Amino acid sequence: VACTVICSCGTREGSFSKKELSLILSGDSSTLMRVLTVENNADSLLLRRPSLLLSEREIASDTYKLLAKRLVTTVSDSTVDGVGLAAPQVGILKRVVAVQRYDKEGAPFEVYPNIRITEYSAEKQTGREGCLSVPDTSGIVERAQSVVISYTCPQTLETVNDTVQGYTAVIFQHETDHLDGVLYTDKLYCE
Repeated sequence: VACTVICSCGTREGSFSKKELSLILSGDSSTLMRVLTVENNADSLLLRRPSLLLSEREIASDTYKLLAKRLVTTVSDSTVDGVGLAAPQVGILKRVVAVQRYDKEGAPFEVYPNIRITEYSAEKQTGREGCLSVPDTSGIVERAQSVVISYTCPQTLETVNDTVQGYTAVIFQHETDHLDGVLYTDKLYCE
């Protein structure tokens, strides 16, 4: 069991558990991770749990670097073909997401530790969403048109804020929901 502390923001912080370490270290940076799905009862329960913040020590660790690489390897693999992946979707209850940045040249995948959305625009957009953890289904969800994200920069360990708009903002909202145990199916849009 991981030690847990409450940080000044009121969000819990804890070390990687033995099980999480085992999952992360079970392969190298080119090894896909198993994506949890709601079709499996144990997976479904884990997907509904809130995630913990990473400590600065964890973000600076080789374990985190491997997790970040494996998240990108998994979500960008042609057999998965996703645009975002949250750590809970691979069994790691930490506030980390990998997101394809369609708003940047080349649409790179980037990884964001300790991510939070701090502002949502009043302007909304609706669109069809699916999820790697909810296979073979999709639905219409209403999301903010733009968001302000806050995360820890892995290189400097400082907090960074960024404003994101359009489809990339939708991806960030979808993935950060996973960190709070929320699935897109909880937010299906009804007219």
